[in-house]
Amino acid sequence: MSGGILVDTSVWVEFFKGAITPQSTFLKEAIRDDQPLYLCPVIIQEILQGIRYDTDYEHVKDSLLAFPILEWEPTEAAIAAAGLYRALRKKGLTIRKSNDCLIAAFARQFELAMLHTDRDFSAMTEQQAIRVVPF
Repeated sequence: MSGGILVDTSVWVEFFKGAITPQSTFLKEAIRDDQPLYLCPVIIQEILQGIRYDTDYEHVKDSLLAFPILEWEPTEAAIAAAGLYRALRKKGLTIRKSNDCLIAAFARQFELAMLHTDRDFSAMTEQQAIRVVPF
């Protein structure tokens, strides 16, 4: 699957709000150009739990489910995320949200670059824990 992109919640939120950022613009163009974009279950959860209105919820849910969803046995994913968290902590980097380690573990497992606007992913990149879409 290498060559694809795992799009983080941070970018999807900007995209659905209509914010114009380098990342949301990249996402819009990647969708238009039919680039290989992926989601994982935790990203879907994070996006959907933040939606206030039922009509918006259904529209966003249907839009997200049109993309390929990465499947990984949950216990294996959890162990990989915990291992990543621990390895980064040993290097002096404490990740603020454990979901970010789970998302990063998906990116690593499926050899995907990440598209994000989250400082924890930037810090993981500096530690060479994940690859990101360059800007």
